[in-house]
Amino acid sequence: MEMALVILFYIILGTLIGCFFSLIPGLHIYNVAGMIIVFWLGYQGVIPGYAMPAFFMSLIVAFSIINTVPSMFLGAPDESAVFVMLPGQKYMMDGRGFEAAALTGVGGLTGITVLVLMTPFLYNVLPSVNKLIGGMRSYWIMALVITYMLMSEWPKGTGMGKKTVLGKIWNAWQNLAAGIFTFILSAILGFIVLNRTFVPKEVAFQNIMPAFVGLFAVSSIISCLISKQDIPKQHIGKSIDLDPKLMGLGTFSGVLGGGIAAFFPGVTGGIGGLLAGHATAQRDDRLFVISQGVSKSVYYIGAFMLFFVLAFGAHGTGPLRRGGMAMILTPIVQPMSGQDYVIIVATVLIGGALSFFFLLWSSRWIIWLISKIDYRIINWVSLVLILAIVIGFTGMWGLFLMAVATFIGLIPIMFGCRRSNCMSILLVPICLSMAGVGDTIVKFMGLS
Repeated sequence: MEMALVILFYIILGTLIGCFFSLIPGLHIYNVAGMIIVFWLGYQGVIPGYAMPAFFMSLIVAFSIINTVPSMFLGAPDESAVFVMLPGQKYMMDGRGFEAAALTGVGGLTGITVLVLMTPFLYNVLPSVNKLIGGMRSYWIMALVITYMLMSEWPKGTGMGKKTVLGKIWNAWQNLAAGIFTFILSAILGFIVLNRTFVPKEVAFQNIMPAFVGLFAVSSIISCLISKQDIPKQHIGKSIDLDPKLMGLGTFSGVLGGGIAAFFPGVTGGIGGLLAGHATAQRDDRLFVISQGVSKSVYYIGAFMLFFVLAFGAHGTGPLRRGGMAMILTPIVQPMSGQDYVIIVATVLIGGALSFFFLLWSSRWIIWLISKIDYRIINWVSLVLILAIVIGFTGMWGLFLMAVATFIGLIPIMFGCRRSNCMSILLVPICLSMAGVGDTIVKFMGLS
């Protein structure tokens, strides 16, 4: 009984800490988890070993739901929330930002429910799937994802309104060219940051953090600062416009996308949501926002749950390490019994419920703040805070890396191509390494 109360205490504590840090623009929960691990190694009595999985799972649960707030209201998304920004910003400009946040939260809770209902039945399925497509075969799947990402951004322009042939060609192909250019630059940056350490050795696990912050968070804040649009007064309603059919379609799409992202390395929740959105032909903004909420929770929470589910599969494959949290905790936490999985399920349910109510409260608070303080001032404060975090965690070399990534992240914003191309920072190095040619490229680039 005492152990159960201790675990419950750390579930609530982890959820509150996760909710607080998830409101800080540009700060990913994996960075917070890494710093907590460093602190725990120095003071191991602070968190009991048996409460560690529940504590860190509660961080993930909170982040998967709460990071909607800075991405939607402050324009500072992470790599999985970047796709929800455009529909969310439409809601914001219509005075319905709170409704968009609530829809994403409902999607997150639905994703959690599906995960809890499905995982007991996946014990005998996922080990076989992992064995079938594991190892060297998986790079073909990642290569297909990369190919689809590039081909789906086919030229949008038709050349209308241009008098010269070259003008028509440029009008038709500028989006695609900018997307391919962003993809190539991000891939090169990925090889560099994954094979060279730019930050102090004691925080080497934060090496890629400045790149992600620049690609997604800082570039978004800069675009908001140069924008001349003002945020209209936001309406806080007591209900949301949603029907069972829409909920079902959004759930199916989100589970499909989030499941792909959780299972395959290098594929994030945003990319999984993009693939699922195309597969299910989404046209309704509500459907898209809900599916992204589902996708994020299935991606973040599901990837960490796999670490506990597959350890006890009938095929005895052992833990499947997917997602940053499993990688961070592997040296100090190993699932030992089925009881660990039960605790994780309880953590997801409790943390999800608490995080949803915190989402509604924090959305109201941000809306109040925006109504009292100029939107651009808030973005300036967010930018200064991000710079302080990057310098504090990674030093001046990290700041330089963030600046380079920011210029790359601004390309899709300026030319209207998909920001998913920035995810080649992980997709390409991981795919080529799994294909067995990563070391050759690293040597060719002089990084070895």
